[in-house]
Order: sequence, then C-alpha cells, then structure tokens
Amino acid sequence: MKKFNVLKVTVCLLIGSFMFSSCIGSFSLFNKYASWQKDMTNNKFINAIVGFFLMPIVGGITLFVDAVVLNTIEFWTGDNPVASNVGKTQNVMGSDGVLYAVKTLRNGYEIKSPTGEIVYFLYDKKNDSWSVSQNGVTKEIFRFNEDHKSIKVTANGETRDFALNEQGVQEAMIASQNDRFFAFN
Repeated sequence: MKKFNVLKVTVCLLIGSFMFSSCIGSFSLFNKYASWQKDMTNNKFINAIVGFFLMPIVGGITLFVDAVVLNTIEFWTGDNPVASNVGKTQNVMGSDGVLYAVKTLRNGYEIKSPTGEIVYFLYDKKNDSWSVSQNGVTKEIFRFNEDHKSIKVTANGETRDFALNEQGVQEAMIASQNDRFFAFN
C-alpha cells in the first residue's frame, strides 16, 4: 500500500471516529456565536447579510473548536469551560414579588436580597449534596442516593427518601405540608 493511501485511510478513520462517536456535547461556543450573530444589531436583515459572510468562516471555526476541544473537555470533566456562568449575576423575581440578585458560583449560588441579606446554596461534589448557608450556619438540604433515582432529605432529625419521579414529588408535597418534617431549627 502506498504512503498516500495509508494517510487517506488514517484521516478517514480519524474523521469517522469523531463523526460517529456518541459524545455530542453542548456546542456552547458555536451557540454563543450564533446568538451574538442573530442579535448583533436591531435590524434582522443586517444580521442576516453579515451572517452570510461570517458564518462560513467564524461558524466553521467555532464548530471545529467545539467538536474537537471543548466537547471533549466536557465529556471527560462534565463541564464545558465556555458554558460556565461562574461570576455572573442575574436579577430574579421571587415568588414574594421581591427582586433578588443571584450570582453563580463554582459550587452553587449566592442570593442577595434587596435588604442585603445573603444566602448561599452550595453543592458538595464529594457528598453529592446541596446545602443552604446563612450567617455562618450551614445545613444540608438533600443528597442524592447512590442509585441517582432518589434523594435523601433530613430535617429535624428525621430522614426521608423521595424518588425522582411523579410519585416522589407527590410524597414531598405532602411531607412539606407537615410542619414538623420541614421546619428547620
């Protein structure tokens, strides 16, 4: 076999391994570029015209970087560096009609009320659990069970498991109406 044919076969196999792997990924870089391109001006016609020229070049580069680099990182680590919102703050209207500043942290969220009170919702990767922290006091809210099909909630010394399905939601709703179970001291 000639060297040229070996190179062709190797390149085809390499391309095929990328195309037929089941690691799709989020394509965050390309999606951010496409979103920017769509909203770069207030005129959709200008956006479309500029997009015709930029998409083949910039879109191709972002797709390639996503497919080869970023989605591979996302597959092995579980996090896409471009998709990260760490450090960004959004204003969110609470069910009480008050606007809260929610800042994304590396391990959860910081929620600041208009009065200046700060509450943290934190994820502990080691224990696979979520906790709430306020004024230096941290309490675990729930943790995922090993089967990842249910969660364990401990409140007032009582522990309950809830399945992550419709029945589990119903049971949690009933338990939440029982003041004794969900009253955190």
